[in-house]
Amino acid sequence: MANLRPARKRFTTVAIVLVVLGVAAAGFLLSPLGRSRSARETEYAEARRELQTKMRDAVPLRGMDKKLELARQEIAAFYRDRFPAQYSAVSSELGKVASQNGVRISQIAYEPKAAEVPNMQQVVINATLDGDYLQVVKFINALERDRMFFIVDSLTLAQEQGGMVRLQVRLETYLRSEAA
Repeated sequence: MANLRPARKRFTTVAIVLVVLGVAAAGFLLSPLGRSRSARETEYAEARRELQTKMRDAVPLRGMDKKLELARQEIAAFYRDRFPAQYSAVSSELGKVASQNGVRISQIAYEPKAAEVPNMQQVVINATLDGDYLQVVKFINALERDRMFFIVDSLTLAQEQGGMVRLQVRLETYLRSEAA
């Protein structure tokens, strides 16, 4: 048994050296040193292109919190300025536009409907207009350009006599709730 001790010692030493060499070889193969220079340059160029692409994609997102706050303010102003809170505002605006264009509204009916937009109510307006053809055209044009939001759905000629026309007009607008 005395002869085995030196052999066992040599065997253990050789095994440790082989394990260390194996680990070193595996580390070299897996490390950047194990690849050729052209492979490293190609990998670097690809990583750089990817970084530039991601930086270019991120540019529109810079300052997004400020952009969102500005958009919220603009939406609130749009709702406040374009959509009235009461029927009386709709009625007075229609009367104002009609008088500015020399058109007479002989009948008007409001029909409330549920809107798909929260805190809003759709109002369908059926009105009968009397006036000169040109005045009626200007009235419709003025409604479409008015600060208050009006959508002209349909026009029906009810009567025409010597340049004077009577039209049935169907409009839409929206009322905002006081909370909006």
